[in-house]
Amino acid sequence: MRIVASIAALLLTLMSIDGASAQSYPSRPVRIIVPFAPGGVTDIMARLLGGKLSEKFGQQFFVENHPGAGGNIGMGIAARAEGDGHTILFVSSSFVANPSLYNNPPYDPKDFTPVIKAAATPNLWFVNPSLPVKSMKELIDLIKASPGKYNVASPGLGTTPHLGIELMRLSLDLDYVMIQYGGGGPAVQSTLAGTTLIQCSALANSTALLQDGKLRGLGVAARKRSAALPDVPTLEEQGITGQNAETMQGILVPASTPKAIVELLQNEIDRIIKLPEISERMVQLGFDPEGGSSADFDAYLKSEIARWKKVIEDAKIKKI
Repeated sequence: MRIVASIAALLLTLMSIDGASAQSYPSRPVRIIVPFAPGGVTDIMARLLGGKLSEKFGQQFFVENHPGAGGNIGMGIAARAEGDGHTILFVSSSFVANPSLYNNPPYDPKDFTPVIKAAATPNLWFVNPSLPVKSMKELIDLIKASPGKYNVASPGLGTTPHLGIELMRLSLDLDYVMIQYGGGGPAVQSTLAGTTLIQCSALANSTALLQDGKLRGLGVAARKRSAALPDVPTLEEQGITGQNAETMQGILVPASTPKAIVELLQNEIDRIIKLPEISERMVQLGFDPEGGSSADFDAYLKSEIARWKKVIEDAKIKKI
């Protein structure tokens, strides 16, 4: 009985410490690590939410950019940070792909506690308007008629568009040449210029160009159409199943962060995402606002890690 009483007392003490941590949080400025360069979508999204968090808590939530190695540098820094809630990691989908792409990544997904999935943008297949196709079926027929002739632009190794291109190739037995670019911007510019006529990329990389008709959207890799491009059908609507893929934006903290702080951040960010000016801005950027619980985000990450690991193995993508 004494042992049981001692354990109960210890749990109560830990709960009190945890609650006290949340009550005094944050006690100083909070850094939001973005593992990509300034000006990208993840950076913009982090600053958008960080500004609202600063207003709420009366402490500055500031972005610290650590680009390089597909996001590994910044994610490694966050993995080694103290788990007191004063370091937040803002990730894209490289978080779920990199453990299967790199031989010695500087982090393990278990190093983090998921807080919330903030937003997601579906991957989109699109072409330069000079290519005489107006649907995914027409594009697939064109590729099958001339094996090895066409190039498909990817925004970079390990991105979900890159893996989505591999998934499409494996699923439909297509023969095309993938061209890797160093980011969504350069990839989109190549298709806009007619250098690489076909591309699969995150919708957010090219929303304005697609809306202006400078690029032609063929199929959205999602269960539903995007609010940013409602006239572009999904792949499933066109009879192409099993291809859904997206680029997400999510928030994590070091695994040792007190549960009460995780819950506090999750609740507040979920509230911010629902604000009209925030959700409207996300849609303008080509993203669908998400939100939800930490448990939901945790399950999503585990599912995505397993899914893309299989694609990487089936496509025989060599580890870096």
